[in-house]
Amino acid sequence: MTDTLRLLESLLACRSVTPEDDDCQALLSAQLEAAGFQCESLPGGEGKDQVQNLWAWHRGPRDGPTLVLAGHTDVVPPGPLEHWHSDPFTPSYRDGRLYARGAVDMKTAVAAMAVAAAEFARQQPNHAGTVAVLFTSDEEGPALHGTRHALDVLKARGTRMDACIVGEPTSVDTVGDMVKNGRRGTLSAHLVVHGIQGHVAYPQLALNPVHAFAPALAELAATPWDNGNDFFLPTSWQVSNLHAGTGATNVIPGDLTVDFNFRFSTESTPEQLKDRTLQLLDKHGLKYSIRWTLGGEPFLTPPGSLCDALVAAIQAEFGQTPELSTTGGTSDARFFAKICPQVMEFGVRNDSAHKVNEWVAVADVEPLKNTYLRTLRTVLS
Repeated sequence: MTDTLRLLESLLACRSVTPEDDDCQALLSAQLEAAGFQCESLPGGEGKDQVQNLWAWHRGPRDGPTLVLAGHTDVVPPGPLEHWHSDPFTPSYRDGRLYARGAVDMKTAVAAMAVAAAEFARQQPNHAGTVAVLFTSDEEGPALHGTRHALDVLKARGTRMDACIVGEPTSVDTVGDMVKNGRRGTLSAHLVVHGIQGHVAYPQLALNPVHAFAPALAELAATPWDNGNDFFLPTSWQVSNLHAGTGATNVIPGDLTVDFNFRFSTESTPEQLKDRTLQLLDKHGLKYSIRWTLGGEPFLTPPGSLCDALVAAIQAEFGQTPELSTTGGTSDARFFAKICPQVMEFGVRNDSAHKVNEWVAVADVEPLKNTYLRTLRTVLS
């Protein structure tokens, strides 16, 4: 039983369904304080919306960069308990796997980061620069009072961050086959197309918003928004929800509501996407109202000191060279990218994340910790 596995078991036993932390960060603080870290709570929100954020750091006596290890202690709900083969908050071992909610997303990485940081500080107390960790309990939820809030506080203090690794489960087939060196942006909209409700037998007295929107929908779906680039796929546009009607078969609906989303590359800006969308809607003569939500802008960390150190560590521990990728959804890395020039993501396989019977391979836990530790040694020695 390694320190990493022992801490991981303790974290998995915490029922930290977002936004609850359920004492995960107290366990992590104890691990880090014992290694000489200074720990600080940076709670965000109020009342039932309050979330816990842990900021901890160990500053060496020599000048150097600040490398942050970041993750989240909250997990998604377990779903139907009868579909689990064991209690989702009782760590269970079967066939070389450790089962529990959060095993993949992302308590394994959190445990590995905390132990790696503690080991590094003990083994190399005279290291250059600063090793820091930031753990939040608000990643799986609205993400308003977690990493975003903590970074606002630290930015206002003038806290310097030069590099960051976020422990999201980035691996696909085997641990180490993929890391994220960027993410696409996300821009959502709630569109209401206005028509005139009426009787289906008298369409000349009504205006069907479904019919009116159909040509625009076809053009929106067929539009090439950009061609992407060497690091990003082309920007995509997808409808997530579409609804009209009262449920009656003899009523022309008065309004059509459409939720859609752009996952966009660095070749497009939110302003460009908004302008092109509105121009297209206006071209089709629609009467509409629209509300936009920018979930995050794209970012990219080109090969450099952090990328080189992380890739070399993965090669040493997992015996393969990872693919650099910007695919997938959003993560808290998007908040770090606003104030930190180098942001990478790396963690275990993601194939059971958020699923019933979520699991992590026991054999991958210690090499993951060693990967973070090797990276710290390279960047801060």
